[in-house]
This record gives sequence, C-alpha cells and structure tokens, in this order.
Amino acid sequence: MTKSELIQRIAELNPHLYHRDVARIVNTIFEEISAALERGDRVELRGFGAFSTKQRDARAGRNPRTGDTVQVEAKAVPYFKTGKQLRERLNGG
Repeated sequence: MTKSELIQRIAELNPHLYHRDVARIVNTIFEEISAALERGDRVELRGFGAFSTKQRDARAGRNPRTGDTVQVEAKAVPYFKTGKQLRERLNGG
C-alpha cells in the first residue's frame, strides 16, 4: 500500500472528512515520526510496533563494479520492531 492509497482508504472510511484533511493528517504523522527519529527518539505505537534508529559502524566496503575497497562511513539507520498484537495477527493468532 502506498501513501496515496492509505490516504484514499482512510478518506473512504471517514466520509465526513475532506480528502485534503486526511492527507494533511497522514503527512503530519509521517513527519512527526521522521522528526522524532532524526532527534534520536523512539516512537512506539502500542499494538503495532516501535520505530527507532540503530548505529552502524564505519567499515571497509567493496565496490562491486571494480572490486576496489572503499571506506563506508558510520551512519544511523531506521529500525522497526513489530508489536505483539501485530505479530499475532499476522500469524493467525
């Protein structure tokens, strides 16, 4: 499901809301999650899961085209851990 499909589905389920308002709500939620992760905060949505960041160390990588060794800098990567209720729902429990 894409973001526009999500907006469309929410708008269909809530006919009393304007499409532009639903789009603004969804965009605000994604912006707030992104801003929290950028600050290094953890975002937990009970029953769904938790978003956080993990730090990857600097390492020596390899250019697949030339085979040359290149230095890859340390970086933060987003991480998502599913909640218990979501895992149970996915596994038919």
